[in-house]
Amino acid sequence: MQPGILLLLCLLREAVAEPTRDTGWLQRSSTRGREGKKLLLWRRQIQENANHQLEPEETRIIQDLVGGILAIDTLPNNETQIVEDNHSYYVSRVYGASEDRAKELWLDIAEMNRTQVKVHGILSNTHRQASRVVLSFDFPFYGHYLRQITIATGGFIFMGDVIHRMLTATQYVAPLMANFNPSFSRNSTIRYFDNGTVFVVQWDHVHLQDKESIGSFTFQAALYQDGRIVFGYKEIPMSVEEISPVQHPVKAGISDAFMILNPSSDVPEAHRRTIYEYHRVELDTSKITSASAVELIPLPTCLQYQSCEECKTSDTTLNCKWCHVLQRCSSGFDRHRHEWLTYGCSQEECSLMLFSPRRVFVRILHRVTHMPPHQS
Repeated sequence: MQPGILLLLCLLREAVAEPTRDTGWLQRSSTRGREGKKLLLWRRQIQENANHQLEPEETRIIQDLVGGILAIDTLPNNETQIVEDNHSYYVSRVYGASEDRAKELWLDIAEMNRTQVKVHGILSNTHRQASRVVLSFDFPFYGHYLRQITIATGGFIFMGDVIHRMLTATQYVAPLMANFNPSFSRNSTIRYFDNGTVFVVQWDHVHLQDKESIGSFTFQAALYQDGRIVFGYKEIPMSVEEISPVQHPVKAGISDAFMILNPSSDVPEAHRRTIYEYHRVELDTSKITSASAVELIPLPTCLQYQSCEECKTSDTTLNCKWCHVLQRCSSGFDRHRHEWLTYGCSQEECSLMLFSPRRVFVRILHRVTHMPPHQS
């Protein structure tokens, strides 16, 4: 067995050794400014997080059903362990309030076909809740085609297919993630629109919990059939940088992750999942103002190639490899990573460059990069 694989298995075994109350436990570790820390400190932090217990006042998951509702817990105030390669999945463009493009990107739901606009009655009258919605088209997210998404009251959309209580951590599309409470006012609503080519969620006149006097926020996220993601901001009554993250994370951007399953029969099934964030686009929240907008344009991914030949001749910066067993082209960094490792796909020869497991797992522990947004 390769040393890199042994290292990952050892870390997974230790991470799941202590029982937790999560259905999907997210591994956590501080990554910024600590690249030189020893592995022992990293393991110790995992152990401390595994022992984290929920406070009595925190909410619980209610259910996981399409159209149903689930309650959201937030994460402890430390950082997510990020596993990332050097491939940028999106290009982000920020448009200020004075730019015409910002106005063009805002979709006025009031002018849309009323039969295609829905007000989510439950989310519009609750706090820290989320609900599944089925799209009318397949939306490509980091190269993965999704038909179901989960809208949350806290200003974001959860894009994962495995529901867990820590939805704010990763696998999100967040125009403005914060502690919004739509139930505060009758004028606050969460509406969504789907015409077959674009899906729009709008948080309309929502207020921050315990900061209602500041005023209401109105903003939206649009998912286009071609993979583009647009954030539009109509009313932002305060500096986003001044919003407190104590009770709820405050951030804007997108993120995706893969899940590793521990096959050990000694570990309860509910505690075998470890989620690793492999990429995140973090937007500069100081740029989020009234009438501004952000456009995220997807770049090519290995997953789009359907044959070994296409995979071999793809852009060399993608580090694509073809796996004959799975009949899939991948860099190894996507939601199918568990299968990729299980079937030994990183060892196959139909590729442009060898993909060393040892090098990958060193990145897991020591190399974290972030893709800054490009100012238009």
